[in-house]
Amino acid sequence: MTISDLELDSSKSIDLTNRRKEKAGSVACEGLITTYHEYCRNTSIHGVQYLGEWERPFRERIFWLFVFLISIYGCSTLIQSAYTKWTETPVIVSFAEKSTPVWNIPFPAVTVCSETKRVLKQKGKETTYADLYSQFSEDMRASRVFRPENVSAVEMEEFRTLLHVCNTQIIEEDIPLIAGDDLDYFDVLQRMLPQFDRYFFYCRWLSRFGECETFFRKTLTEEGICYTFNGLRATEIYRDDTYQYQHSGERLEMENISSQHTPWTLETGYALDSNVETFPARVLSAGARSGIFLVLQSFKQEVDYACRGPVQGFKVLLHAPDDVPQVSKQFVRIPMGKEVLIAVKPNMITMSSGIAEYHPIRRQCFLSHERSLRFFKVYTESNCQLECLANFTLTKCGCVKFSMPRTMDMPVCGEDKITCYDRAERELLVREFKRVRALNAARENSRGVESACNCMPACTSLVYNTEISQANFDLEEMLVADGDTEFLKEYPGSQMSRLSIYFKQSQFITSKRSELYGMTEFLANCGGIFGLFMGFSILSLVEMIYHFTLRLFTNLKRLVKG
Repeated sequence: MTISDLELDSSKSIDLTNRRKEKAGSVACEGLITTYHEYCRNTSIHGVQYLGEWERPFRERIFWLFVFLISIYGCSTLIQSAYTKWTETPVIVSFAEKSTPVWNIPFPAVTVCSETKRVLKQKGKETTYADLYSQFSEDMRASRVFRPENVSAVEMEEFRTLLHVCNTQIIEEDIPLIAGDDLDYFDVLQRMLPQFDRYFFYCRWLSRFGECETFFRKTLTEEGICYTFNGLRATEIYRDDTYQYQHSGERLEMENISSQHTPWTLETGYALDSNVETFPARVLSAGARSGIFLVLQSFKQEVDYACRGPVQGFKVLLHAPDDVPQVSKQFVRIPMGKEVLIAVKPNMITMSSGIAEYHPIRRQCFLSHERSLRFFKVYTESNCQLECLANFTLTKCGCVKFSMPRTMDMPVCGEDKITCYDRAERELLVREFKRVRALNAARENSRGVESACNCMPACTSLVYNTEISQANFDLEEMLVADGDTEFLKEYPGSQMSRLSIYFKQSQFITSKRSELYGMTEFLANCGGIFGLFMGFSILSLVEMIYHFTLRLFTNLKRLVKG
């Protein structure tokens, strides 16, 4: 065989291969066209059948193509809007379907603080706060060194402590540290306390009279030592390594109704088999007879106007049992010579089980196990904010205020840092405001914005709103009219107030966090949009897959055989 014969055979082989490729290509193209026409004739998607009819005029097919593309655009826009709503606002807060009886929630914790921070044990023989502060101010202006005269070491300790709990707004900036040993503010505050049974004259709980010590326990606050009814113990709120747990729990506890402790958390509530008498305590109905009733007393001769200013009496704070009381933020003023009635309206927010799977940023709240606090066992928004303030104050001032949560090795601010920790609280608020505002401006929406403190609300929260009314309570005039002057002789200078706290109604409507858009609602919404614009459904998707897989393979096989 010659070279020319080989070249001829090779040329024929190449031609045959090319013809086979061309035939395969034409078969594939014909199979796709055939399958496309079959799909257009049989699909349930609106308008597609007009695109596959060759006999239909070209203009009409262009028109239907244009309409089909507009439908796809409208469908895509609405689905994108639904997706945005699903991702950014998946949770809605709405009213619950049924009302909740008040016995399902604890009675509010009641923290009472007297404006009398120091009682002179020997009137006329001890130096008053007014005298000490006047001399202190003069020495600061003259030499920046405090040189008190005829002042005992005990009085100096009490003065240094009172600088923290009296009106700190009048304290000048950059005062020096007063010479002396490091103070244990707990001990000094305890020593200065007014006698409890003289100031808490009379108590009644659920129509049962009793000694006030059986109802109240001492609580350390930013305004000194106060007394709390129905609040969790320090050992139940604070972590084991905190100063409050190891010391204030031992020093400030008094034997009271908290000894009847019942396992309770705000998320789980009371156990179904729990007794009527529980702790935290609860009531079974509304009205003044199902609440707490107090008679509070102070004495004119023990009032120190230089410390707390012209407004005297008591401060009362109502809060959830697992919240640490911060009296200076929200309180009700109880003036002397008045009867004050506080009708409580609880505002509770619960959650549905469906939102637990969402990220906290999406649902904008924390479950109790999702946000661990350094100083507290129990997460609440208020406790978290207090911890953030303590951390910020430590960073800013190198110490924390005596009432702030802290570990044993954290330094406590002296009097030279009073203006620093007061300023730190304001700076923290400004920092949080600027940070959230900047994030809002960058993202153009406020959802999912996390502050530096990261103190979102707890998913289950309880707040006690109040309605307050009051009237004159002139005990002295009544005793004089009755001819009973023995009480006035026994308690000279006495000023009394009466306080009643109770639920206004036996039932209340809770709010509930629930899914606005779950996966089911999102898919149903998308299906409705697809159906509205295109008549598309899951079976339409199956049709498409069927025609361009199994049906295409069948058509290609038939064309190859033919």
